Formats: sequence, structure tokens, C-alpha cells
Amino acid sequence: MDTTAFTTDSSGKLLRTPQGYVAFVPNALPPRELPLSWDLASINSAADRAISELSGLTRTLPNPRLLMTPFARREAVLSSRIEGTQASMADLVLYEAAGQPESDVSDVQEVRNYVTALDHGLARLPELPLSLRLIREMHERLMAGVRGRHLTPGEFRRSQNWIGQAGSTLADASYVPPPVAEMEAALSDLERYLHAPSPLPPLVRLALIHYQFEAIHPFLDGNGRIGRLLVSLLLCVDGLLQEPLLYLSAYLERHRDEYYRLLTEVSRSGAWEEWIAFFLRGVAEQARDAADRAAQLVRLWHDFRAAVDSSAVLLRLIDELFEHPAMTVPQAARRLGVTHRGAQLNIDKLLAAGIVREVTGRRRNRIYMADRIMEILEADFAEPRSVALGTRGGLRGPAGAGAM
Repeated sequence: MDTTAFTTDSSGKLLRTPQGYVAFVPNALPPRELPLSWDLASINSAADRAISELSGLTRTLPNPRLLMTPFARREAVLSSRIEGTQASMADLVLYEAAGQPESDVSDVQEVRNYVTALDHGLARLPELPLSLRLIREMHERLMAGVRGRHLTPGEFRRSQNWIGQAGSTLADASYVPPPVAEMEAALSDLERYLHAPSPLPPLVRLALIHYQFEAIHPFLDGNGRIGRLLVSLLLCVDGLLQEPLLYLSAYLERHRDEYYRLLTEVSRSGAWEEWIAFFLRGVAEQARDAADRAAQLVRLWHDFRAAVDSSAVLLRLIDELFEHPAMTVPQAARRLGVTHRGAQLNIDKLLAAGIVREVTGRRRNRIYMADRIMEILEADFAEPRSVALGTRGGLRGPAGAGAM
């Protein structure tokens, strides 16, 4: 770690350990001096407006799970991609449908674990506040059975970790987080800050918390993914969103180098304002993206329903497609509570309407996928775009479809 890059305005202190290496220990939140300019106030206001618009949209949804589940899966793919996995959204939904991913199984399982960890966190919030205990529980599920499973899943580290190039050591690491004793103290401070009242704007406070968690780096693996999960959970805990529909991974992946640089500069020189502005722009951008994607999915949902007869079972099957864009006949039968033949007859109606297609080409164990749902989820559009909805004959839409 380049100790000469740290200034007197650093957000923490350098600590030389008895073993001879130097680690960084962040100061407790909030920062003693936090410059909040009019420019930053304007950026925060834009982020607030974008969040409010997304929150308002969710209150009009016929069923929030139509969006919650697909958005969570999209986030899982993108957050895991930052860590180097190659699994796609299609890989994930096919794996969930039949356990037969197109890419490496371990990559898809890592993505699936992210969904499991997020679902667990959301399910526990009504009975357990966002706390170190809940963070450990999510980490245990994130790391189960995948790379890093031998690195104490669900437990904060008991040894020193570091960030750097492959093959680097503590001597030449680009960043060394707090030693274990200092890490434990920093985590206790962070938990107190999570529950303490704050005069800061909620999104500014969230930017501070995200930096602090990444600076503490309390796990031997999985810190980045857990840090991004915490953002989504805190947006709900703080009442900014009723449902977890906003995720930052797409923004952070697009600006990965800038993201790591700004985290580093906070540690080295206390560059809080630049980091907070970056974080707030990400919130605004992803809130607009989520609102646009949500609007497209809701329009598609209405169009699907208009393209088929109005039997209750068939309409429920359409709802299931938004939670599970790929499924088998046995899965459809189980979810709908109908016979195998009844499920097949309803899937055949979706086939005839152009809503799903069979993707395996097999005679047995077939999988049916809703391509239009997948296109909206997988599309990489920075500016809001509208989707042109077709009628019963077919559906039309967009063609496109580190170190601290």
C-alpha cells in the first residue's frame, strides 16, 4: 500500500502492525468535516426526485412481485459480474428452470446465491433490524457451495486480508483493510451508525455507509456483493422505497475504474464530496432506469393478458412468467395447482400467442421461455426508451436486447 499517497485529510489512519505491514483503519462515521456544496445539494435533489418517482410507480403496481423478482435476478447477474462471473440472465433462469446452465455451473450458482442472500435479507427485516448478525446471515447464503466457501462463510474474518493484483502480498497490496481487532471495533461503530438518527440527507448517509463497509472489508471474500446488497436493503429500511427495485451494480460496472478510484481517494485524502456526488448520480441514473424498465414490464404484462383468453389459470401463468421467465410443464403445474395436462394446455396457449417459445428442442423435459421479458431485463440502455407493444399476433419491442 502506497503510504505516501495518504494525506492529513485522510478519512482514517495508517497503522503499522507488529508483523511489519501497514493497514488502513477508517474513522467512525460521520466524518468530522463533510463539505456539502450547493452543487452536491442539487445532485442530491435530482436523486431524491428520481427515487420518489420510482417509489410512486411501485404504489400503482397490480402486484409488486411482477417487478421485484425479475429486478433482483438482474441485479444478481450484474453484481456477480463485477466479481468476474460470466453467467448471463438466461443462464440463471434456465438453471432455475432445469438446473442445466449454459455456462459454468459455479458461476450460475454464485449468481443464484446472490438472489438467495437478498431474499433472506428482505424476509428477515420485519423481525430483525439491519445489523451485523443479518449481514453475516446473508454472507453465509451468498458463499454457500461456491468459490470462497472455505473462507468462513457467515463469519467475519479472523485473519488479515488485502486487495491487490493476483500474487500480491501484504507488502505490495494496493489496499490493506483494518487488522482484526480494529475491524471488530469499526464494525461495532458502523452498526451504531446504522441505527443512530442523522441530520444528513438519507442518500448522503447511504453513500457514507457504503464506503465504510468497503473500507472495513470484514469478510475474506464476498465483500463487494454484500456491500451492494446493503444499499438495496437500506433504501427500504430508510423508507425511500417500499419495494427493493433500485440496484446500483449496473452503474458501478459501467464506471468500475472510477468507482474504485473514488473509494480509494476517500481513504487517502478524505475526498467525500466527489465520492458522494458519484454515488448520488448512480442512484438517480438507476432509479430512472428502473422506472423505465418497470413501465415496459407492466405494459408487457397488460399486453400478454390482452393476447389470451381471460381464464384465471392462464392469467396466473402469465404472472408466474414475470417471476420465472423460463419454466417447465411440471413447474407450471406445481405453481398453478393443476394437472400436468392442464399446465401443458395453458402453456400451449402461450405458445400460440407468441408469448413463450420452447428453447431446448427436446421432446422431453422441455423449457419454455418468455423472450420479451428477458429482452427488457437484459437490455443495456442508459437513456429511457419506450417499448412498442403488439397484439395477439406477436409482440414487438427494442431490438437490442478492483482495488480500493
